[in-house]
Amino acid sequence: MNAPLVIGLTGGIGSGKSEVAREFAALGVEVADADLATHAVSASGSPGFAAVVAEFGAEAVGAGGELDRSWLRRRVFADSEARARLEAILHPLIHAFLDHALAAWRGPYGVLCVPLLLERGGLLPRVARVLVVDCPEEEQVRRVTARSGLSPAEVRTVMSTQMTRAARLARADDVIDNSSTMEDIAPQVARLDALYRKLAGCPTASTTASA
Repeated sequence: MNAPLVIGLTGGIGSGKSEVAREFAALGVEVADADLATHAVSASGSPGFAAVVAEFGAEAVGAGGELDRSWLRRRVFADSEARARLEAILHPLIHAFLDHALAAWRGPYGVLCVPLLLERGGLLPRVARVLVVDCPEEEQVRRVTARSGLSPAEVRTVMSTQMTRAARLARADDVIDNSSTMEDIAPQVARLDALYRKLAGCPTASTTASA
C-alpha cells in the first residue's frame, strides 16, 4: 500500500483552519494538528515541559502546573532569540509526534494542519499539496477579536508576523474561500476530498463508506 497523500492545511489567524479540518474529519479523513502536537509534547511531566522550564525558568509555569502559554507567547513574540530557543526545544519533538501520527494513517490521504506551514517551512517536506484557507484580513480581525478578547491592533500585530495574504495564496495548490458562512465550507471540502482521493489513486473510494 502506498503511503497516504499528505495535504498541508494552513491559513492566517482567524481564517477558519480548525473548521475546515473538522469538515475533512467528518468525511472520515485522518487529521494531524500541529497545535495539538505542541500541547502534547509540552504537557506537564513531559521532556518538552522540563526542557522549556529549564530554559525559561519558573515563570513559564502557570498556576495549574502546566506551561503558561500566554506568558511564553508574550516572552518570545518580540524577542527573536528567545523564540529561536523555544523552537529549538519544541520543533524536533513536534515533528517526531506528527511523523508518528502520519505513519499511523490508513486512508488514501490525510490532512496535516499547520498554522505556520509556509512561514516556518520545517514540515513542508512532508506535504504533497498546500491547501490555504482564505478570507479577507478585515474578517480575520473581526473573528479573532470576537473569540479572544484581543484588540484589533493586537490582532493585526500578530498578523504582521505571518505571511501576507497575497504571498500565502501564491504558494497554494488549493484554496478554500471562508469569507462567508460556515455552510459554504462543506461543499468546497467535498470537492477537494474527491480531488485528493483521485490524486491518491482511488477516485471512487470513500473512507466513510468503507469504514
